[in-house]
Amino acid sequence: MSRSIAWSGTMRNHSPMVSAFSAFLLAVMRLQMRVACSSSSSPLAPALYAFGDSLVDSGNNNLLPTLAKADYLPYGNNFMGGVTGRFTNGRTIPDFLAEFLGLPYPPPYLSFRTSAAITGLNFASGACGILPETGNYLGKCLNLGDQVRLFESAAVDDLPRLFKSSDEFSGYLDKSIFAFLIGSNDYISNYLNPTLYSTSKTYEPRPFAKLLVAALSQHLERLYNMGAKKFVVFQIGPIGCIPTIAKKSNHDGVCDGGLNLLVSYFNQMLQPMLQNMTSSLSGSMFVLGQANSLGYDAIINPSKYGLTDSRNPCCTTWRNGTLSCVPFRTPCPIADKHFFWDGYHPTDEASSIIASRCFNDTKVCSPVSIQDLVRI
Repeated sequence: MSRSIAWSGTMRNHSPMVSAFSAFLLAVMRLQMRVACSSSSSPLAPALYAFGDSLVDSGNNNLLPTLAKADYLPYGNNFMGGVTGRFTNGRTIPDFLAEFLGLPYPPPYLSFRTSAAITGLNFASGACGILPETGNYLGKCLNLGDQVRLFESAAVDDLPRLFKSSDEFSGYLDKSIFAFLIGSNDYISNYLNPTLYSTSKTYEPRPFAKLLVAALSQHLERLYNMGAKKFVVFQIGPIGCIPTIAKKSNHDGVCDGGLNLLVSYFNQMLQPMLQNMTSSLSGSMFVLGQANSLGYDAIINPSKYGLTDSRNPCCTTWRNGTLSCVPFRTPCPIADKHFFWDGYHPTDEASSIIASRCFNDTKVCSPVSIQDLVRI
């Protein structure tokens, strides 16, 4: 998770009454979207495909030989299906987007065995990133290249059989949503880990960001060439604010501004890259999920979003709140008042804030919201 330090849209509100009202409006907006979706006779899009890391993984790592797993309590503590492999207490951003679209949660690809996945699949894998080597010291994970190749396999061998014709399948891909939340591990578990990786010795911050954005664009274009047209690509979040960094770094204030600045180079390059792809790839729309400033604002001004703790994990973690949850320990009693679930990942409530704003607000997802994207 990481977001830039340039938070021009950040608003500070010190009035408890206004903060409470803002939180109330956010809750009402989420409720309205869920009611609208549940009352709809058909989903707003035929499918949602999710790609990313542990912020998005819904269980793929359960089936991989890796130390990066969340297949035990208290992970899933507040999820209707219990423990699934999600690295949080409840739902992830794609789960909420699926709800808003009127779709089932996209199941993890590696456990997919039924035709129900016509409504989408989740290819995300904890610990991995855009670069193929990121996170491999923890074991096997699916980097973005792996994820795209698995989608290609599904698009060639599995999914077409569920349609009457190639034209029907092409129309299905045209209207489906492809969501991406990836890149933070390329910093946390690669660039900032010089004992295992040489990237920080090889690249200055800006060239490294350029490397990541160029690699990401190649994967996006490959999916476009397979038939995908509608993309939502989220920024890297404010990694300087996550407990595993903020609690261990020497810095002033809530967050490590230097590390937020580091990932801001990636986020600044991401927007023009997506704009260029929309312009150059016929029939496409690449939406930027500006979750960085929103996430940062929620961490700095939690009361605006109905939160009371944006610094400490809800679960009991290893190393004093900086790592993953200790198995089977009872978490905090009210998780939806916390921004962070463990030392790395947001709670169900924090993901809800980002997903609901992206679905409905062009200030968070631009140039169109997801609600508008499905109409294109």
